[in-house]
Amino acid sequence: MKKIMVLASMLILGFSCQNEDKAIEGETNSKELTAATHRGCASDEVLQRQLKEDPGLAKRMQDIEVQTAKAISEGRIVNGVLEIPVVFNVLYRTSAENISLAQLQSQIDVLNKDFNAQNSDYNTANNPYSSVRANVGIRFVLDQVIRKSTTKTSWGTNNAMKKTSTGGIAPTSPTTKLNYWVCTIGGGILGYAQFPGGSSATDGVAIDSRYTGTTGTATYPFNLGRTATHEVGHWMNLRHIWGDATCGSDIVSDTPTHNTANYGVPAVGHRSTCSGTPLEMYMNYMDYTDDRGMYMFSNGQKSRMLAIFNVGGSRASFR
Repeated sequence: MKKIMVLASMLILGFSCQNEDKAIEGETNSKELTAATHRGCASDEVLQRQLKEDPGLAKRMQDIEVQTAKAISEGRIVNGVLEIPVVFNVLYRTSAENISLAQLQSQIDVLNKDFNAQNSDYNTANNPYSSVRANVGIRFVLDQVIRKSTTKTSWGTNNAMKKTSTGGIAPTSPTTKLNYWVCTIGGGILGYAQFPGGSSATDGVAIDSRYTGTTGTATYPFNLGRTATHEVGHWMNLRHIWGDATCGSDIVSDTPTHNTANYGVPAVGHRSTCSGTPLEMYMNYMDYTDDRGMYMFSNGQKSRMLAIFNVGGSRASFR
């Protein structure tokens, strides 16, 4: 068993600033416009910057970890199916970036399948972790689509797309609705999310139009809508499965220790180089594999996600 409380303190209080934004607003180059070949999620980098800018965020996140661990240990987790309204904020410069309603709906469909164990690859053979696969039990509904034309070629990861003062779209009812910004982020970043505890003015996920949904402009190998599944996982307080450190911890009891991220689709039986060389859960949505290589959350991740919606949880207002 992982020492949840100790690791929570280490993760929250031990944060340090890492990478700066990988794309500058309004700047474009061939790298930014080329489809990504490896998954790039900037959630942790954005978190490091927010921790530096907001002295109170570390304490709020530590309190969330304490509440999460308590809810899990006492078994007081939300029962039944929680329904989350989704607001798509589409920022487009080209017609290709102004993706269709059908493409947006296909993303909602993927989220509903992945969070309810209804995805067609859920029963993939040779999964060494089939015994801990989770049906999270959260439903997503398309609430609203807001579109705005822009002259920006890329938005970066400094939340500019979430502010009208910088040409973006302000979030709609962020304490009761999941805001999903569709825009070109740039710098090889597929998307990023804000973890629980951050400002409601920037709360939600931001994902490139090319990695949203399963139709239209959705681009291989991230054309199955799993970028949103991954980022919404962060929004619900899940860490990357390798803990964003060599042999780090994701603060989940039933996931193995990974030495680092996995890319592509690892071979069956792939093992970690960490102590004990455990089989890695590379099919987990919180790894960096291609969309076709990820197809499950674990029961421990389920408990961690649902804890934030519990009474006293950081997203209890969604109930």
